[in-house]
Amino acid sequence: MTVPLPEAQPPWQSRDTLRITGLRAVVTAPEGIPLVVVRLDTSEPGLYGLGCATFTQRYAAVVAALETHVAPLVVGRHPADIGDITRLTHFSSYWREGPVLNNALSGVDMALWDIAGKRAGMPVYELLGGRLRGGVPVYTHASAATVEETLAQARGFVDEGYRYVRLQVGQPGIGTYGAPGRRGGYPRSPYPDGWDVNAYLATTPELFRAARAELGTEIELLHDVHSRLTPKQAVLLARSLEPYRLFFLEDVIAPEDYERLPEVRAASPVPIAVGELLSSVPDAARLVLRGGVDLLRLHVSAIGGLTPARKLADLCEFTGTRTAFHSPGDVSPVGVAANLAVDVTTPAFGIQESHTYAEPVHEVFPGTPVVVDGHLWPSDEPGWGVDLNEEAAAKYPPTTHLHERWATGVRRPDGSIEAP
Repeated sequence: MTVPLPEAQPPWQSRDTLRITGLRAVVTAPEGIPLVVVRLDTSEPGLYGLGCATFTQRYAAVVAALETHVAPLVVGRHPADIGDITRLTHFSSYWREGPVLNNALSGVDMALWDIAGKRAGMPVYELLGGRLRGGVPVYTHASAATVEETLAQARGFVDEGYRYVRLQVGQPGIGTYGAPGRRGGYPRSPYPDGWDVNAYLATTPELFRAARAELGTEIELLHDVHSRLTPKQAVLLARSLEPYRLFFLEDVIAPEDYERLPEVRAASPVPIAVGELLSSVPDAARLVLRGGVDLLRLHVSAIGGLTPARKLADLCEFTGTRTAFHSPGDVSPVGVAANLAVDVTTPAFGIQESHTYAEPVHEVFPGTPVVVDGHLWPSDEPGWGVDLNEEAAAKYPPTTHLHERWATGVRRPDGSIEAP
């Protein structure tokens, strides 16, 4: 049982007796990827909210933070006090930011917005000012061992109605990010299954040369480097891709080098998309204000939820930056609904990443958003329009160390560890 902290109560009188009565974190992995969802219950029977707190790689740490440290700050509060509750949670650990605390905070923040929408009888996007667009164009991922196989996938997606496709292709060794490799690709090296930057820089332009010839100029093409280049290598790659008019080039350098992003962006002839590895609102704001990014790719739960995501979208609007929120399989359907609430209400929208969830996810999360004709459509139901079937969720327990097992194998041919 969670005991609320008397000091957590605000110095004002709530206008009614509605209160948060419980917080619990549910971890489920219907696709094998651990997803963390927060449920906030209230004193009104049947009124509860759901929020995404998914930090796949450290889900147990997020659950511990929620149940041990955050719950006593939240239980007993009025759910309308979203701003005060989120600021209190943010400041409560003294050492702030980071993906563990911010995902815990995100779960609470999103759940409070879900409750607000349900109390008002409105979808959350109407509480944010209403739609600026009917549906949200999304991009999907084509990846395979060869250029020919990758382009065949891409053509299939185009036939389904997608107009934005991210392309990744394999290479010798472990392959490259998002695409398979050929084991033993470097047989005379200390690590035969390595990833070689020179092979990557040579094969990637060939992929996009073939893609433009195959798909024409009307389809928007994207690519994810996944943080594996130096600033100079990033500029070299960007310039080699200029003839193929990419919609964006993603995560060209590692977060440790983000102070170099303004110079990389200035030298790049293609738009630069960065941000999924940010776990600090001030860091995201600085990236935008200092000219380091064309499209901001927030992982919304990692920066604290809907409340800060909307503020950063407003910042993008006034700086000519666009949004391109992160949303692969390690974002829960609740998190997707939060993405969509911002996407349909901000003038700064650029594109939205998408993931086609398997049937077990729909079983666990009734109301999971579905891509139709290359677009996602926000629910008109009150709140997020996404629910959680906890009985079904319990059938899919998480497995630990999935990411760690992969990351330990991402090395150069000489054996040195590489950014995964």
